[in-house]
Amino acid sequence: MAKKNPHLNPETFRDSLATVQDDGKRNWVYPKKVKGFFYRYRTYLSWFLLAILFAGPFIKVDGRPWLLFNIFERKFIIFGAVFWPQDTYLLIFLLLIFFVFIILFTVVFGRVWCGWACPQTLFMEMVFRKIEYAIEGDANQQRALNAQPWTQEKIIKKTAKISIFAFISLLIGHLVMAYLIGIDEVVKIVSSPPSAHLAGFVGLLAFSGIFMFVFTWFREQACLVVCPYGRLQGVMLDNNSINVMYDYVRGEPRAPIRKKESENADKGDCVDCSLCVQVCPTGIDIRNGIQMECVNCTACIDACDEVMLKVDRPVGLIRYASENSIKEGFQKLITNRVKSYIVVLVLLVAAFVTLLATRKDITATVTRFPGMTYQEREDGMVTNLYQITLINKTYDPQEISLASLAEGMEVEIIGEQNWVLEPQTKFEGRFFLVRKHDEIKVNQEKVELAVLHLGQEVGRIETSFTAPIK
Repeated sequence: MAKKNPHLNPETFRDSLATVQDDGKRNWVYPKKVKGFFYRYRTYLSWFLLAILFAGPFIKVDGRPWLLFNIFERKFIIFGAVFWPQDTYLLIFLLLIFFVFIILFTVVFGRVWCGWACPQTLFMEMVFRKIEYAIEGDANQQRALNAQPWTQEKIIKKTAKISIFAFISLLIGHLVMAYLIGIDEVVKIVSSPPSAHLAGFVGLLAFSGIFMFVFTWFREQACLVVCPYGRLQGVMLDNNSINVMYDYVRGEPRAPIRKKESENADKGDCVDCSLCVQVCPTGIDIRNGIQMECVNCTACIDACDEVMLKVDRPVGLIRYASENSIKEGFQKLITNRVKSYIVVLVLLVAAFVTLLATRKDITATVTRFPGMTYQEREDGMVTNLYQITLINKTYDPQEISLASLAEGMEVEIIGEQNWVLEPQTKFEGRFFLVRKHDEIKVNQEKVELAVLHLGQEVGRIETSFTAPIK
């Protein structure tokens, strides 16, 4: 019969956060420096991901950004494909695919994303934390430094750390702005006086200040309090999900290892050294089981494996495993639940590909000019003024004109008779619809317009024409 974990008490340890004291004050976490197999490969992966993250705004295809998330102009470029407000339905499908994939991935592999690829973890653990270790030392040295009065040593160390943190936060702030408005616009803002681009300058300072606050003071609270992913994992995980787990069947009962083998006969492999708690960046005890605060960073695995080697015990007392694999001794990844998510994901991807393949290269939206009604001319004609928004989603310039499909109605374009749309751009123009007063039979008439490219119809749009009846 499988052993139960006697230290797991859901009535107590789940009632509070490890980073909050009984009186409600912040319990500052000083994670001990960690080393080991997983930490080494997390470091390698972080270098790779950070390189991609910082290179992203500079990658261009035919002079266009490879990635752009311009929420201000509602223009998004994802892997070179441009999405405008008219493509909202495509973005919704893309978000649905992303969320279903995250759910599927979490159901199978737990919070691997949080520990290995989340930007918050990458920057906190692989950049800011390493700098803090280099300047202030390991956990105990940091505690001692913060407890001591403001000596010259403390002032120098704190000033150096904050200065470096501020510089990196500025870099991250500029990076985020580059993803939002493009690297060229960021260069303009940086190279011009603040008054020339005041909104952009304030935005850069705001983003930099937010990141400085998060990585200097807020830290793990971003994962525990702000991020919804950790709170949602409770409804996504099951007993077959793989997480960073403590093998309580093998580890309990906990006790120090004695020199005499006979004294260790009834003891588990856990020596109760608490190193797994000391290295945890969120301050939890992984031996209590799956917890919202755990980001699957594997620090506890490396710390425990090092101890197991020292006491001549097999590694893996804390490891990637599921509840069932520890309790029952077997692992089942592809469950009916996982199959259901896979089917939904495949259907969403198929629908997205279909919609993307049938997307029109040129879209047009017509609205009546604000504040204007019909106008009567001296020659007996009645006109309505409209404005049109044209979006060229292709990589080639397009020459566009309009033609009315209503008999007896003409289109008068203001300015050039044909509009030339540059590649991947939005164009706004104005035009009149004109009809003889004698031919008007209703106050409001539905009108269909043909959008023409070099004389060939590429789409149709509808609007209405208002006029008085004689």
